[in-house]
Amino acid sequence: MFVVEETIPGTDAGQIPKQRGETLLDTAVRYTEERHWDVFPGTWLEAVDGVHRCSCGVVECPAPGAHPARSDWAGQVTGSASAVRRMWQMRPTASILLPTGHSFDTISVPETAGFLALARMERRELALGPVILTPARRMEFFVLPGAAAKVPALIRSLGWSLSPLDLTVRGEGTYVAAPPTRFGSKGAVQWASRPTPANQWLPDAAELIPALAYACGRDRQDRRERQDRRERRERRER
Repeated sequence: MFVVEETIPGTDAGQIPKQRGETLLDTAVRYTEERHWDVFPGTWLEAVDGVHRCSCGVVECPAPGAHPARSDWAGQVTGSASAVRRMWQMRPTASILLPTGHSFDTISVPETAGFLALARMERRELALGPVILTPARRMEFFVLPGAAAKVPALIRSLGWSLSPLDLTVRGEGTYVAAPPTRFGSKGAVQWASRPTPANQWLPDAAELIPALAYACGRDRQDRRERQDRRERRERRER
């Protein structure tokens, strides 16, 4: 059971467990034992001249300390708690990465759209799985595997086109960083909707796509309107 210690402002469902006092090894083991999720170790942060940089050595790394350390990372994926212990004992500060397409896929949307969708789902009492909030201001909604194949058709059936929506699906061959992995100085990955016994069974993508597509469309329209107002104001000030 995860311990809830913080809440994201703006949503009643946004309680976030922080594993204070736990090592990354302890947390990775609990993912395998309590959720039966596969995991694998990623890069880590190193102090270089007083600045934390990614172990990959790329100065402008887009996800410092939060991406695979090896190109053949799929070979490291494991659901064995003993294997997890061995890997994190070798590299205690390695990030915790979860492969998608195994126990779950994720539907990724902008943070603003994610909070709007969460509110709509709560009102409709939809059964949610865990939801991750990343420092890149994205939300990852956990759904049953196979979502990557069916989401485009689901979007079209609702009268939307996938291309203008800032909505993507992570399926087989990709991954997400798990809490409490840190993205350099940007902050840590957190739970917007925490794993609980009640959401052990994940929803199908078809159950969440209507709310997520609507929220992404609304977010896109709001951003366009803000851009239009900004451009009109700039023209007046010239």
